[in-house]
Amino acid sequence: MAQGPQQVQVAIVGSGPAGLSAAAHAAAKGMTHVLIEKTDHLSDTIFKYQKGKHVMATPNNLVLRSDLDFDAGKREAILDTWDRQIEEGKVNVLYNAEVTAITGEKGNFTIECKSGGPITAEAVILAIGTQGNPNLLRIPGADLPLIQYQLDDPGEYYDEHITVIGSGDAGIENALGLGQDAAQANVVTILNRSADFARAKGANVKLLEEAEADGRLIVRRETEPAEVRMGDGHGELVLNTRDGQETIRCDRIIARTGSKPPRGFVEGIGVDFTSEERDAFPSLTPSFESTKNGVFVIGALAGYPLIKHCMNQGYDVIEFLSGNTELKPADQPILEAKLAGLPGNRSVEDWLEVFGQNVVIFEELSPLQMRELMLDSDVRYFNEGEVVFTRNEPGSSMFAIAEGSVLVEVNPDDPSVTVPIEQGSIFGEVGLISGRRRGATIRAAEPLVVVELSRTAALKLIATVPSAGRAVNRITVERQLLQMFRSGLTKEDVAELVETGEVMNISAGKVLIEEGADDKDIYIIRRGSMIVEKQIGGHPVFLSYLPAGSYVGEMAVIDGSKRTATVKAAIKAEVVRFPGEAFNRVLDANPALRQKLLNEMQGRREVNAFIEARKDSFGSAADMYSETAQFLVDEGIGEATDVLLIDERLCVACDNCERACADSHEGLSRLDREAGRSYANLHVPTSCRHCEHPHCMADCPPNAIQRGPDGEVFIDDTCIGCGNCQRNCPYGVIRMDAKPPKKPSLMQWLLFGRGPGPGEASYSWRKKHTEGEPPKQAIKCDMCKGIKGGPACVRACPTGAAIRVSPDKFLTFTKLTEDVE
Repeated sequence: MAQGPQQVQVAIVGSGPAGLSAAAHAAAKGMTHVLIEKTDHLSDTIFKYQKGKHVMATPNNLVLRSDLDFDAGKREAILDTWDRQIEEGKVNVLYNAEVTAITGEKGNFTIECKSGGPITAEAVILAIGTQGNPNLLRIPGADLPLIQYQLDDPGEYYDEHITVIGSGDAGIENALGLGQDAAQANVVTILNRSADFARAKGANVKLLEEAEADGRLIVRRETEPAEVRMGDGHGELVLNTRDGQETIRCDRIIARTGSKPPRGFVEGIGVDFTSEERDAFPSLTPSFESTKNGVFVIGALAGYPLIKHCMNQGYDVIEFLSGNTELKPADQPILEAKLAGLPGNRSVEDWLEVFGQNVVIFEELSPLQMRELMLDSDVRYFNEGEVVFTRNEPGSSMFAIAEGSVLVEVNPDDPSVTVPIEQGSIFGEVGLISGRRRGATIRAAEPLVVVELSRTAALKLIATVPSAGRAVNRITVERQLLQMFRSGLTKEDVAELVETGEVMNISAGKVLIEEGADDKDIYIIRRGSMIVEKQIGGHPVFLSYLPAGSYVGEMAVIDGSKRTATVKAAIKAEVVRFPGEAFNRVLDANPALRQKLLNEMQGRREVNAFIEARKDSFGSAADMYSETAQFLVDEGIGEATDVLLIDERLCVACDNCERACADSHEGLSRLDREAGRSYANLHVPTSCRHCEHPHCMADCPPNAIQRGPDGEVFIDDTCIGCGNCQRNCPYGVIRMDAKPPKKPSLMQWLLFGRGPGPGEASYSWRKKHTEGEPPKQAIKCDMCKGIKGGPACVRACPTGAAIRVSPDKFLTFTKLTEDVE
């Protein structure tokens, strides 16, 4: 290849898919150009992909614009094709040329390289990517040699315990590569700090789920690394999980925790970024021009990691430089179809501008990022009075109000009692975050245009666009404050609290508030749960359980006293901390709220006084009570919303509970009375806890696991029997069983003999004696959803031994006084 001309129309820095496509099109159009690459080969990012990696060509519905060919296939085949076509197209490539500075103005830029003379260009295209700047681990032991940030050939590793940190496409693909060959005998674990793989392609997530189901690798959700250290002859990785810390063997760590743009270099050219956030992208026009006239940014540096997007941008930017101002992006037909039903005859570009200007979570998205988001979203129009969704309707999407406003029906018995949500805000975020059914009916207050983001699109937006994450967090905190404290509060009343609130993650068992401390903050529990304990005579005495949606710490804030009890996380929790001074200012302006909290505090003071007065009588009873509390937390009570308990002093082992469960569920009992653990007289049988944030929901391909209006977690008929939920449940309450035939009516049984009749063996027995393997489905307790009278197991118990209770009723102060009297 040539050694680079001294003067060109366009200089392209970086030979990834975007840069290659731009250079190939410049050559095809006869433009003088140079493609500057710092290595001795093209497309260094893909060159460094693991050997044999299958490269995807998504989105499938997007056409490819490029002079180069690209389709899904092996890394080696794609690179060979590009090498050949770049040579055939006579693209001018300058290898081993690392750019050190770009100076000058539009029409006369100077590009300095470490070696060789300067290059002058009328325009510069930055297509440099971000892979050369990986985000390093920031935990103790991060400098140990067992950590690496690149995986070249998975086939080089045998008989190792390998942990992949990172839940994006790179991390998933590395884990799959390391675990695909059973002969390698690797034990491969991948960590994901959340329950969803929001940053990864759907196809990769599906492959990961299949590998997990086959036992080829271990997927650990809601888990993050805490420390790396050397153990007895091998490495160890300390993990923070939902239930506390755990240590696993780890011979090698592949850290794929993302990368950041070379911001200092880019800003040095004169290019501005959208914000000061470390993950922000450059500010760009629809034609990819940056704030530095004549400097264009495409590809991963512009926020587009997908290869097809990058190649289209490379083609388009050359067209723009050639004067083709009429060119529309390749996704134009797709977006035109999505927006066709909206009023006003506006163009795609006009609507995207409306979305970006009017919606708070979109305010820092460039038109290019907005286009990508819209490919995974829907836009809907509603007339005044039309229902967007109804109370108890299933749904996990989030809505952004682009034009108009909505009314939330807060009282199910009186639809006229409503709360407005104005233009620019969001709704539906509760279903997105918790997986619960819709909590209220929402109607259009006026002609309404909303962007409906799928759960995947919303979580990806929150995870990858810092401003969107902040906006969603701010809105959810504001609404939680208004709902929790009520007393006529307005958004203006809590504005200072919302701005000063700090989101904190608390590991299982970690103390949030310590008895006797003099701090003055108040906390809202957003996820997880807390236990409140008090030291009495040297013994920790359990006082209460605080589920998600509770607040704690207000007593010391209001009266200035020291902390009267210890509050610690039952499981991994997320809380919002508010400064006491700001909270007191809210109370000063709202006397009714202060009085309400004072009344609640009086009850707690009476409890504390009673305990102090009887401290000499607690002794071993208090120890036993606290041990019981710990047992219940260990058994999943810390994340439960409803659980079955059996008092073994009353149970006569009649098994009526199991038979009633089977009779209510087509002969398949969801309950195993004998299984499970006991402490003292308390038995927790194998039955669903209906967790606040269910493990089983985290990885259900057909989204068959839903949450009912009363909090019950159930599995609908779309279950495909993959078994992911069974593997993810830490309490062993889900099993895979044959799907029973449809139950016949009485007349069908009498007249035609269909189905089992009186005296016939149950289906659960008959199915074991039939030939073949019937299709299976996931079976778990659904709290007898839709059955009048509530859970059949409780109704069928003749002695009252079986009870279903919510966590805050497990250990009450009344029970405590009964035990110690």
